Amino acid sequence: MARLLLFGGKGGVGKTTTSASTAVWLADSGLRVLLVSSDPAHSTSDSLGVDLSSEPTPVVGVPGLFGLELNPEAKLSTFMPKLGESLSGMSSSPFAAFGGLGGMFDQSAKDEIQSIKEEVDSSELVLPGLDEAIAFDELLKHVENPSWDVIVFDTAPTGHTLRFLSLPELIEAWSGRLLRMMRVSGGIRSMLFGRKQSDAMKEELERFRRRVLHVRRVLSDPSTTSFTLVTIPERMGVNETVRANQSLSEYDLPVTGCLVNRVTPELDHPFLQRRRSEEQGHISELEETLDIPVTTMELFDSEVQGLERLRTYGRLLYGEPSQLAEDLGPYPVGDRLNHSIHRGTYVEQGDGVEIIHLHFPGLEREDLSLRSEEGILYVGVNGREHAIPTTSPAKSTQVKAKLENDVLRLEVPLEQ
Repeated sequence: MARLLLFGGKGGVGKTTTSASTAVWLADSGLRVLLVSSDPAHSTSDSLGVDLSSEPTPVVGVPGLFGLELNPEAKLSTFMPKLGESLSGMSSSPFAAFGGLGGMFDQSAKDEIQSIKEEVDSSELVLPGLDEAIAFDELLKHVENPSWDVIVFDTAPTGHTLRFLSLPELIEAWSGRLLRMMRVSGGIRSMLFGRKQSDAMKEELERFRRRVLHVRRVLSDPSTTSFTLVTIPERMGVNETVRANQSLSEYDLPVTGCLVNRVTPELDHPFLQRRRSEEQGHISELEETLDIPVTTMELFDSEVQGLERLRTYGRLLYGEPSQLAEDLGPYPVGDRLNHSIHRGTYVEQGDGVEIIHLHFPGLEREDLSLRSEEGILYVGVNGREHAIPTTSPAKSTQVKAKLENDVLRLEVPLEQ
């Protein structure tokens, strides 16, 4: 499982620049890194100078770095229960699905169904935070893939992340209205057509809620995730950062640092000196208010775009990159911003076997599965399978597997 580094804050504070420079620096240190963005403006593509898509795309000029831009709308049909289909019989009238039997409802039942239908129609079956849920669920697919060492996520503005974190509770309230409709209408429909449709909707809603809760558990696990707040030294930026830190802490997200971007350099000019003095006051307020390390980055004399400028930015944050060892780690990295990094996979050769170490923090044995097909070994993580490269064709029945101290150890026999 990859280490997940999230960078968040209000729009326009340099999250994309910080995320991209971090990803480039980590890849230059010998790690396999996936830089992920859910920004519909394609800022990450512009920052790197590479056209990214919804699939991992190699970044030319940075070996080991791949980029990906999530498209939550494209994933909507696979992530969100197709509740509209379940309610399609009520598209024009909530009683159309019952044909001539609609007259069997008394007026109070009709009023109840009509009222709930109007609530559903007015929301167009869209929950606040749904886009973020789709993005985070798609992100988790890559986090659980042991081929990545680090996932760097350039998040949407912090408010979007907070909406996602509150989504399980919203789902329960929202689905309650839908299930009330099913209860009101379900009696007669069940007698005539069976309970299959009603049960299928309930199962989809519960499956959806469980997936969101699973993502939230991963995000709150400090052995997997860290969140860095990014801001600028202005009143609105400071206020939002303080609120975001408090809200993220309430959801137990491990916020590990704060970066203040675009600080005015110390120059001999009255205007700039006044500006810098005011900014230093804001920075001092953050240092006094937040219970996390606060670091600063001065304003550059030109736009930070392209690999050369991103590497310069990354060296200022983390120092000169150096090749990390091949084992799992963890490795503390960074001068001004600090992260704890580990590899997702470490392979060594034993006596007649290939030993593969996969880092899976927080997982239990029942969360994992192992199988092979046509010589390819697959490890399943919470129902999602990932192919594990092996030197020789593998048979799962011949592989020795042991999960201990957050590491899955696989011994794969080598061909003689």
